[in-house]
Amino acid sequence: MKFGSLISTLGAAAMLAACASPASRFYTLGGSDARPVSSAPASFYFELAPVDMPQQVARNQLVVQTSPAQVRVLEEERWASLPGDEVRRALSADLTQQLGAIDVYGTPHPDAVPVYRVKVNVQRFESWPGAQAVIDAVWSVRAAGSDIVLTCRTVAQERVASGYDALVEGHRKAVGELGSAISAGMRSLGSLPHATATASAPAASAKGKGGGTAAKPASAPVLPCPVASAATTASSQ
Repeated sequence: MKFGSLISTLGAAAMLAACASPASRFYTLGGSDARPVSSAPASFYFELAPVDMPQQVARNQLVVQTSPAQVRVLEEERWASLPGDEVRRALSADLTQQLGAIDVYGTPHPDAVPVYRVKVNVQRFESWPGAQAVIDAVWSVRAAGSDIVLTCRTVAQERVASGYDALVEGHRKAVGELGSAISAGMRSLGSLPHATATASAPAASAKGKGGGTAAKPASAPVLPCPVASAATTASSQ
């Protein structure tokens, strides 16, 4: 009787263990190597707006590609926060380190310091386990108060080993590549004289008694997009 009761108890315990949900694992795109941060005032600021992500991956669970037309949602493999927040946080840290600037999005800042507004729209965020991590993003940089905007596209493809840790690391490298392209674009925009912000200024006086014609406003310069190590195609306005 006692032996039978013991077997029943062990069997019930095994069934409960089998029914228990496996522990979830959480991943983040942050956690890059910390570098010393200068205490000197920044020469300019940037505002990185919330990052737009494709709806099919805008969830806490990792979404992996099983074919070009099929994905799998992993319930036990999760992002620490929504992917758009993860990308924005990692990208902000990369831009801060590469430019020596400060992300002041949603934060009061001195009006005398130049500010560059950055917008990123991720069109593809693909996770291919054991193959590659892909971030395809259209981004723009505009100096506050200027009509000149640089709009580019960066496609970052990183080969990854097997395992979800390697897949997340691949996305982290892809975000770093995107950050390098945006940093180069911001430097290019910052090299323009501030006078170019008046490219859309009103034309001179209209045709007068002397027969003079109004001068056409200067056209905004067309800036080339940075060339990244991965395929990068772009257009500037």
